[in-house]
Amino acid sequence: MKHQLSRRHVVDMCRTMLERGYLKATEGNVSVRIPGHELYAVTPSNYDYDKMRDEDICIVDFNGKHVPDAGGAGGLVPSIECGMHANIYRSRPDVNAIVHTHQPYASALAFLRKPIPALTDEQVRFLGREVAIIDYAPSGTGFLAKNVQKKVVSGDNAFIIANHGVVALGTDPDRAVFNMALLEKVSIAYLMALTSEAGKVYTIPATIREIAFGKLKKDEKRIAAQIVDAVEPVRVPSDEVLPSVSEIAEVPQKPEDLGYSISEYLDVDDTMRRLKALVAQPLRGLRHDALLDTLNYFETKCTASKEITERAKKRIPGGVQHNLAFNYPFPLAIDKAEGAHLVDRDGNVYIDFLQAGGPTILGSNYGPVNEQVAAVVSQSGPVTGLFHEYELKLAEIINRYMPHIEMYRSLGSGTEAVMAAVRAARAHTGKKMVIKVGGAYHGWSDTVVYGLRVPGSFRMNAKGIPWGATERTREAFPHDLGTLKRKLIENRVRGGTAAVIVEPLGPESGTRPVPYEYNAAVRKLCDEFGAMLIFDEVVTGFRTGLGGAAGYFGVTPDLTVFGKAVSGGYPMAGGVGGRADVMSVFGSGLDGKSGAHIQVGGTLSANPLSCAAGYFAIQEMARTNAPVIAGRAGDRLTRGLQRLIDKYGLPYVAYNQGSIVHLECSGVMLLDMRNPVKLLKENKGRKTLMEQMGAAYAAHGIITLAGSRMYTSMADTDEVIDDALARFDQVFALVEGV
Repeated sequence: MKHQLSRRHVVDMCRTMLERGYLKATEGNVSVRIPGHELYAVTPSNYDYDKMRDEDICIVDFNGKHVPDAGGAGGLVPSIECGMHANIYRSRPDVNAIVHTHQPYASALAFLRKPIPALTDEQVRFLGREVAIIDYAPSGTGFLAKNVQKKVVSGDNAFIIANHGVVALGTDPDRAVFNMALLEKVSIAYLMALTSEAGKVYTIPATIREIAFGKLKKDEKRIAAQIVDAVEPVRVPSDEVLPSVSEIAEVPQKPEDLGYSISEYLDVDDTMRRLKALVAQPLRGLRHDALLDTLNYFETKCTASKEITERAKKRIPGGVQHNLAFNYPFPLAIDKAEGAHLVDRDGNVYIDFLQAGGPTILGSNYGPVNEQVAAVVSQSGPVTGLFHEYELKLAEIINRYMPHIEMYRSLGSGTEAVMAAVRAARAHTGKKMVIKVGGAYHGWSDTVVYGLRVPGSFRMNAKGIPWGATERTREAFPHDLGTLKRKLIENRVRGGTAAVIVEPLGPESGTRPVPYEYNAAVRKLCDEFGAMLIFDEVVTGFRTGLGGAAGYFGVTPDLTVFGKAVSGGYPMAGGVGGRADVMSVFGSGLDGKSGAHIQVGGTLSANPLSCAAGYFAIQEMARTNAPVIAGRAGDRLTRGLQRLIDKYGLPYVAYNQGSIVHLECSGVMLLDMRNPVKLLKENKGRKTLMEQMGAAYAAHGIITLAGSRMYTSMADTDEVIDDALARFDQVFALVEGV
């Protein structure tokens, strides 16, 4: 049976109004708009409300035609007032529920054909300037439907139909019922006033009336935007079989035959259209009571986490050492990580879709790697300061799966690797300018804290960084190859562009996904202008596949930056690799390119612990086909989320690039400086919503990255994903307007 949630709303409304005496036997009718469709659910004709079930509710289109559903309303026909309901939904996109009754006091005014003026500010705030009279026409006729349509465009929410009954409208089912109750209350008071000895009824001042009505119109505009600016949701039939890790064939034996986590590249145009529609709409967050319940979870169930992180603020700036740990309303302190789950200090268990920000593709705390690393460290210790065989083994295994990494230089982090790559590009080319894509994060070194997270923001986040440090950095807007080319042309007069650095899936791990052909186009521009192409594969390296994003897209960068994934989540992880002639600038003595040798270093770089961890992690990923398995888990999670979004009629957007799953509920990451007014006005509210949704997910046992991004791993079986989807279902049911 389709549209079960909307059917359930209709039945619940009927039960409520039956209990309150607004409906009797079979009189009147009730409907609810079906989100994302030009359809509504409506009560059947001449059917007792006492006996009504979900499957008895009829589905009707906006032309007033019955849409039979094999799963429901068997043999029943919709209310004869379908035309009236259809006309209202077409004319009023803010209306999501309609009630038509013959309740006694309001109906008395229908016989008097007497409208209700603005008696109280509450009445105007919810019902409109007045409760107008709709001209009489026979029930169930097109004449009545047209008469109703003429009146409802006023923006009012309650009307009296001459010699018939009343109609109340609402932005959601609860509001429609509330408005119906308020109408009856006002009708009683008005009738009593009319029959009093004084005989004169006073209205509220016009100024107060207009202020109250202005608030109502603002609400209607907000709700209407959710309908008008919405796009057709991704349809996932309830009986569709979700992708499964069991579909993956045996692990290929040859490196070149290993697959990638992305089973099918997303439709970027469609995804961006949905993301833009999300940003164009008002926020849809948790109901107030649901937010209070979420905060109560943290206060009552996470007391040990709160205690230790509060204590940490005395010795650690902000109370935590890493940005990933800044969670709303306070950080969770984790005691145990294993596979697909985390356990906090209070013993609460969570599904781990953070996976340390992406590097643990095998799953957290993977035993086979731990055992082999422990064996190495037991012999060599974690660091010696001298050469160790696993430095070479790591470089060799990277080259095996990424042949374009002819040489590899280990460093301590992704930030260090970006610094080294930029320095190498400048040394090798003799040019100084660097171009990045706005919104992308390439670490926190001075040169690239520019256009950080918000495209077009330039040095907005560059506190403590002198102007000279970013003087030779430029940014291009995401997807905008034209702007990139203009920057390359402009840089010619500044001495030329040394490098263009990109995240190959798009800024912030694909938060603004790029078209499949984008990287090849950037490669072509770099060749045209003599610039080096740097791929930042801190996240995508090995997560996209053992060949990295470069292998997936078939585009060869000059240099590739690696980070946390290169050691499977172990510390001191980072490095840069690429063409041998470029990488030679990192050499010393006779190995260095004449006149271009650059200074890089780090006592703990290439230590036995990190290099052995990287070698064994990559080896295990190849043996188990972990990137592909994690990708299928991402497919299953995404498809399930799309089904839930459709089920609840939410404007949210779910998409994935293999094992990197995005769930955008606020769209804050899509704001940029091309619309600075919207950015300044909405950034805080949208960021707050994202944090609150992240907290709600955590309160239901799911850890995400800031409430908007998830990384799946080999540990995420179908059962784990289905468990997560059941929890997301619970959270989405708490969203305002559902």
